[in-house]
This record gives sequence, structure tokens and C-alpha cells, in this order.
Amino acid sequence: MIVVTGATGNVGRALVDRLGAEGAPVRALTRDPRRARLHPAATVARLDLADEHTAPDDLTTALKGATRLFLHLRAAGDHTAALLRAAAEAGVTHVTVLSSGIIQEGADTSHPIHVMHAELEAHVRHSGLDHTLLRPNAFATNSLQWAPQTHVGDTVRGPFAQAATAPIHEADIADVAARTLLDDTHRGAVHRLTGPHALTTEQQIHAIGTALGRPLRFIDVPPEDIGPETFPHVPPQMLPALLASFAETVGVEPEITTTVETVTGRPARTFDQWAHDHRDDFRKP
Repeated sequence: MIVVTGATGNVGRALVDRLGAEGAPVRALTRDPRRARLHPAATVARLDLADEHTAPDDLTTALKGATRLFLHLRAAGDHTAALLRAAAEAGVTHVTVLSSGIIQEGADTSHPIHVMHAELEAHVRHSGLDHTLLRPNAFATNSLQWAPQTHVGDTVRGPFAQAATAPIHEADIADVAARTLLDDTHRGAVHRLTGPHALTTEQQIHAIGTALGRPLRFIDVPPEDIGPETFPHVPPQMLPALLASFAETVGVEPEITTTVETVTGRPARTFDQWAHDHRDDFRKP
């Protein structure tokens, strides 16, 4: 039994779909099973670690019979250590962790995103469980932050038009995760994940426009004029650090790995493919 935390998130949902399609027994944990709409082969169970009424017995029940665990930081949060203890007690022997590419040699260890994921990885190491670390860089789904603007017009305003990343499709992260959960040869591995090509922010906007069948224009806004409304998924206190990270990518070639192809046997999906897959998210209501 493979337990997937964060099962209704972008990566978690794709992972449940992949495992279900391969016939693997999977239990998807979510705050609201009634609204989950996950792969029919999956068993869906409720677990809300943000609920103050969640008890240790709830963790035991959620993990009963499991041998593998997919761990997502946002799903576990401050309860990561307790979740890992319950996993070990339930008989879980291996955990695949969705960490971050910000964890690398020479990184700014004071960056809030680094701090969160370094703590996550430390909890996993201290758990004594065999583990695989997935460290993706830029998520293609970050571009969904532009959707509110494409809903109302053909102009997108934001900072750092020439910031370059190699965005990775969430389905590729899920496909790699599935392989690590189904194939023991990945135990102890650290997989750095990226998309196959470098694109600037402006080029991503143009690719979204192509997928929509209408041209989009990007207007570069000075970072000092950017407010929380531009990045609604980012906690306001983290916005300055995020903008500083974006500034560091201007004119710099991003890391590009071939890990997706090495692990899955097929090339990573392009950003054009991602934009096509998500075109309905950007369409005017």
C-alpha cells in the first residue's frame, strides 16, 4: 500500500492517477474526501493535520497497512515528525519526499523556502526510514499565478520579464515519484528535477497565449511596485525573498537536468505541453 499525502494538489493528484493506472494499491489522504474526485482505483481517506482535533489515532488509521509514503510538505507542515513516527510504527519502510531544488551546495540557507525544505529533509533523515528526495526547481504550475490576468484581458503585468527558468510539468514530478515508490533501486537517491528547456517569464506568457489561440503581451513591472496580489499563492512575508530569487535568474542560464528521462525512460514534457494541458485554466470565464 502506497499512501499519498497532498493527494489533491497538482503533483499529488497526478501521482495518484499514475499509481492507479499502473494498478498499484494507493490510499490518497485529503482534507475532504467527498470533493477529491481522484482516480477510481484509489482509496480516499480523510486526514487534516491542520485540524486541532486530529489525534494520533487518526495518523495510525491513515497509515495502517502502508509500506510506502509520498510526503508533501504542505500536507504535513508542523506535523511532519509525528506523521513520520506514525508511518514507521505502521510498517512504512520507504518515503519519497517532495522537497525543493533550492537545497543545494552554496545555497542561501537563510532563505525561507530553503529553511522549510531543509527542516523537512532533516525530519526524514532522523526518522530512520529509507527515503528518496525529489528536488524540483521551478514548477510550471507557478505560471497559474497569471491566470487571473488572462481571464480579463490579453495583457499580463509582472516583474522580471527576462528571468529564466526550466519549468517542470507536475506530471513529470509525479511520474518520477511513482518510479521511486515502485522501484527499490531509488532508495537513498536524490533526484534533481527540471523541465527540458530554459524559458524567460515573457516566453512562458507567449507560450500560454499560443495555447489559448490569442496573443498575450507581457509588461515588465519594477519589483518595487509588485504587491501580494500579483503572487496570491505566496505568503506576503515571503514575497521579498521570492522577488530576490527571481532577480538572481535574470540573464543566468538555469540548471537543466535529464533526470526525468533517466528515471522514466521518456523525455520531460515541454512548457508548451504544459500550457496546452492547462489552457482551460487561463481562458476567460
